[in-house]
This record gives sequence, C-alpha cells and structure tokens, in this order.
Amino acid sequence: MQIGVVGAGAVGGAIAALLARAGHEVEVTARGEHLETIREHGIRLTGGWGDYTARVRAGETLGLAAELVVVATKAQDAEEAILENLAILRGGPVVVVQNGLDSISTAKAASPRSDVVGGLATFAASYLSPGTVTITTAGPTYVGVTGGESDVPARYAARILNEALPTSVVANFEGAQWTKLVINQVNALPAITGLSVQEVVANRQLRLVMTASMRECVRVGLASGVRFEKLQGLGPDGLRLFSALPLWLGQALPALMSARIGRVPNPGSTLQSIRRGQATEIDYLNGAVVRAAEAIGQAAPVNSALVSLVHRVEELGQFVTPAEVAQQLSANTRRG
Repeated sequence: MQIGVVGAGAVGGAIAALLARAGHEVEVTARGEHLETIREHGIRLTGGWGDYTARVRAGETLGLAAELVVVATKAQDAEEAILENLAILRGGPVVVVQNGLDSISTAKAASPRSDVVGGLATFAASYLSPGTVTITTAGPTYVGVTGGESDVPARYAARILNEALPTSVVANFEGAQWTKLVINQVNALPAITGLSVQEVVANRQLRLVMTASMRECVRVGLASGVRFEKLQGLGPDGLRLFSALPLWLGQALPALMSARIGRVPNPGSTLQSIRRGQATEIDYLNGAVVRAAEAIGQAAPVNSALVSLVHRVEELGQFVTPAEVAQQLSANTRRG
C-alpha cells in the first residue's frame, strides 16, 4: 500500500520506518539536512522496536497519490503542512498524530474534503540527529474521531497502522486527548531546565511542580465536563482521585510515569525542539490547559507560568536552574 507521512521527525519518522518494515511503500516529507540524510541513507530506527533502516521516498512535499496519509508535524506546523500537501490529501483518509486538543479541527479546516482521523502516539521517540529516530519507550497508538462522526475511517486507519505498530480505535477520542494532555505535562520542565524527564522527576522540587501542573490539567478538564479516557493506566476514576489528593501524595503519579519510561534518558519532545533550535509546541500542550481554563472563567497559573518559562528559554537560549523554577512557582505550587 502507498502511504504518505507528512513530517518525518521523531513520531512521524518512527511510524514511517515501521510501515516500511511492514512492507508498505512509504513516502515522507522532511527538510534540510534531515531530508538529505533520509534520501541518501534512509530512516534509521533504533531502540524499543529494534533496529531497522527504512529506504523511503522523501521530499519537501508528497509527490505520489496515497491510500493513507499520516500527518505527524508539530501542532503549530500542521495547517501549513496540510495546505502544502493538499493535492495528495484531498478526498482521502488522513490521520493526524499530534499532541494537544486541536488536531482534528485544524486538519478539517485545512482539508475539508478529507476523512480526518485523530491519532495519539504513546510511544516515546527521540530525533536528535538527521535521519535517526530512537524509540526510548514503546507504547500503543490510538486513533478516533470526534463529534459523533462515523468511525469507519478510524477503523480503516487502525487496521493499516496495526500491521506496523500497536494501534486501536478509541471511541471517546476527546477524552483520550485530555488524558494524553495530562501525560504530556512531563514535557515542559525538561525544556525549561535542559534535564531529562527522569532527572526532573528525581528532583523533589521539580516533581512537585510537575504534580501541580498535572493536577491543574485534570481539574480544568473535569470543570469543562471532559470524560477522561483510560490511557497508559490513567483512567477517569484514578485521575479524579489524583486531582483531589494532597500534593505530597499526588507526586507518586509522576514518579510512576518516570519508572514506566525506564532508564534510557528521555528528553521529551519539547526539549528536543529547543535543542534543534526550533519553535516548541508548548502553546498546544500547557497552553491548551490555559485556554481551556479561560474558556470556563478559570485560571491555570501553574501551566501559564510553565508556558512563559519555556518561551523564555526559546528566546534567550539559556536553561533555568531547578531552584529558580521552584522559586518562581512556589506560591502556585502550594495552592495546587
């Protein structure tokens, strides 16, 4: 089957390599040195799903008609990427594998004639050098639709993707997006401090900040009427309990998440963007919590402060010490 992957970064590169290994004809989009390396040497996949070098067709845009297209750019780049590839995407099934809450609505607005399916990748992948993607933690991918639409396109996409990586359809996709948003709270502090997720969680002060940001996310979701979906062991009952626990007790959750990640240092996707000198998607992660809170007349001070600190690192190119982070967020963390 001919499959296109728009955005062959960490997640897109992993999906493309796995689809190629499963026997599909894969075409990817990339830019700069990453594109040239893929053209010359392929995509080198290492880590949790084994070692494999995928020889794929690559360009700045897709050139071949595809029976399925996966869009795996950063959230802020999705609209432009879809419009650049609209001739290929128009009228076909498109799986948008992205963080945040806006993936489906953004894709539908950009390509209204496509059957748009949302996707959530729970595996952790690192793309720190051109042409190489490392799986630091294996995990399933979930697909689904919103707004009561037919799930036929989602089931079609899941059948194809499941040939290459564990993929299933989730009925409550909006709830799954919110649960993934809680999980994605691990990204901001590594981007701010330059530490791995495991190092952040091992630091008590930073672990308490992360706990506060996760609880704030859950509380905003509950206040917005969200029905959280179970992902990676996190379900609606557990998250509701977590949001009510004392802060010192709630920090067990990020500790458990860090243990699940394992010992291989996981920089998180936001820190990877900073190391590559690219804009992060923090406005679609912690920023999504802030916007959701504003929509119901509430505040999300911990997430708002984390967004500001990530933008500070982007602007100045200097990481912030854990002590300074803890000091800046101490009042909000105590209230959390």
